[in-house]
Amino acid sequence: MINYREDPDLRGTPRAVISQVQKAVVGKFDIIEQIMMAFLAKGHILVEDIPGTGKTTMALAFSHAMGLKANRVQFTPDVLPADLTGFTIYQKETGQFVYQPGAVMCNLLLADEINRTSPKTQSALLEVMEERHVTVDGITRNVGNPFIVIATENPTGSAGTQLLPDSQLDRFMICVKMGYPTVTEEVDILKRNQYGRADARAERVFSADGLLEAQEQVSEIFVHDVVYSYIARLSKATREQEMIALGLSPRGTIALASMAKACAYLNGREYVVPDDVKAVFPAVAVHRIQLSTKARVGHILADDLIQQILDHTTAPSISKK
Repeated sequence: MINYREDPDLRGTPRAVISQVQKAVVGKFDIIEQIMMAFLAKGHILVEDIPGTGKTTMALAFSHAMGLKANRVQFTPDVLPADLTGFTIYQKETGQFVYQPGAVMCNLLLADEINRTSPKTQSALLEVMEERHVTVDGITRNVGNPFIVIATENPTGSAGTQLLPDSQLDRFMICVKMGYPTVTEEVDILKRNQYGRADARAERVFSADGLLEAQEQVSEIFVHDVVYSYIARLSKATREQEMIALGLSPRGTIALASMAKACAYLNGREYVVPDDVKAVFPAVAVHRIQLSTKARVGHILADDLIQQILDHTTAPSISKK
């Protein structure tokens, strides 16, 4: 992957956003690119890992670099649905009920440790993630445009966590894991954090209007029928793998196509090639598949099964010229 900090001035482009996020996040270039692709594809992002690996720092750096109105919710068991969607309150002075906006009234919602809150609150997030509006007291209100959710979650089994419903997992376009840094990267982290929060170093180089324009351009990226067939065959393979109890849904297949378009766009092409699909398939599929009992007993990882599917599914030959 390209280190965009070495690129010339790309201000006002998605690559400039990547460059700014790299000021706050050490390493993780592949993950930063995939998250940028999800923004371009109008998708929500799930970042899973143990606490302290930089999930929140990266999310905040993206919000700074893109100049988006961002709200952050620290999910705990006592967070209520109204904290997200808003509520109406009676004003004695005017004799009217007035709507008080909830946290989702923004462009970028950072849902921190989403799997620590109650199922009722999680379900309140479903409508806004899918429909991009909320309904309070019978009145429907649109959220910001664009609207993206970056949710972080701790691994299941950590204290105070619970499994997210399949219906909610499926609404996240991608799932990425930060992972531990290398020794060299951790030394860099130590040096950077001597001078305040790392995410504050990301400068605004993009805008909400710029993101909307880029999203429109991504939607117009050309996908050949043979590439569509390849995407469909990959999805079908997840449903037929004996170690997978539940494969990709049609929503997952659509997400794969959208991410492939964003990958092509970020690499300066107006059409999708099979390598674009291969590059984004793991992040799109990993949280959507459910391992069979045999796979869990055998300690087989979802990542390994996804790689097997990529290896055994023949990709079409398309020239990149």
